[in-house]
Amino acid sequence: MEYINLHAQYKKLEKEINENIKIVLENSNYILGEQVQLFESCLAQYVGRKYAITCSDGTAALQLIYMAYGIGKNDVVFCPDMTFIASIEPAVMLGAVPVFCDIDKKTYNIDPVCLERQIIEVINEGKYVPKAVVAVDFLGNPAEFDKINDVAKKYGLLVIEDAAQGIGAQIGKRMCGSFGDISATSFFPSKPLGCYGDGGAVFVDDDAIANTIMSLRSHGKGIDKYHNIRIGINSRLDTIQAAILIPKLKELPIEMEKRTVLADYYSKILNDYVITPFVAENNISSYAQYVIQVESREKRDELRKVLEKNGVPSLIYYPCPMHSMPVFEDVPTYNMNYDNSTHYSECSVGIPFSPYITKEEQDYVSKLIISVCKQ
Repeated sequence: MEYINLHAQYKKLEKEINENIKIVLENSNYILGEQVQLFESCLAQYVGRKYAITCSDGTAALQLIYMAYGIGKNDVVFCPDMTFIASIEPAVMLGAVPVFCDIDKKTYNIDPVCLERQIIEVINEGKYVPKAVVAVDFLGNPAEFDKINDVAKKYGLLVIEDAAQGIGAQIGKRMCGSFGDISATSFFPSKPLGCYGDGGAVFVDDDAIANTIMSLRSHGKGIDKYHNIRIGINSRLDTIQAAILIPKLKELPIEMEKRTVLADYYSKILNDYVITPFVAENNISSYAQYVIQVESREKRDELRKVLEKNGVPSLIYYPCPMHSMPVFEDVPTYNMNYDNSTHYSECSVGIPFSPYITKEEQDYVSKLIISVCKQ
């Protein structure tokens, strides 16, 4: 059994993907070719932003954002305590200070109440300058952007949406990637919209910021790549990856419907035995991962052993909150209570899920989970 069945998706889209790759190879236009421009146009329209600017990966997308807004030394970026390090890593490389906030117990996203508390702590200390909040659509579940935006506006902060896992998710009729002042995503193969390597994109409506990011992704170019007007990086999406993503984007709405149906099927079976994903009313999750919680770390370890023994892969996603990572041991916490992110890290486990999982596979996985939880 596959944890995420990427092969099944490829077999469905094989003809169009192969034809698109062949066109790129025949034209020998491998960097920022016409397929990149077509994909950016289609993606911007899908997400509901004026610009979708592709780049080499999701981490680079966030780095380009931090660079475009001049975030650097002694600036504070507020970040959920439960996320992948890439959410905050580029800001720290530029000299910014990360300040972590606990997550909501149900959604696993940054808690707006904890966010405001940390902002006030930083302001009262007077040592650093509050500059931005990076709000992650964790596991594809949209963050509470109404509340986050209100808090950010109150204190003059930039809102960055980290939609690495969130493409395809919605709040009402708005798509993830369209919230905050600017957004970023990843096309890592396991994402809901993934390529066959690395890739990423920035979403923005502001013309000036868009032009800056397009310059930054190509060594700070001006009128051409040999006319440089700023220090930038080399971060462009390969044309072959764009050619692969075009049919995948076309298929995404169909896959999103499947993800919702299949996630609901898991939840219906497992609700009485484990904590299943919570999605707020009027929201749609992309279910980048289907993660459950059991009662303790010991029970999780027992469950994973049973799953592995029976040929079922599982994943701890993620095992370590940001505040407890060695690299951040000197980062100020301001006595923040991280109980929710710590509990999540100790008791959560991802189980096989994709739009191509069969209900027979779900039944098999669920039966094993229930057998352990009944003990």
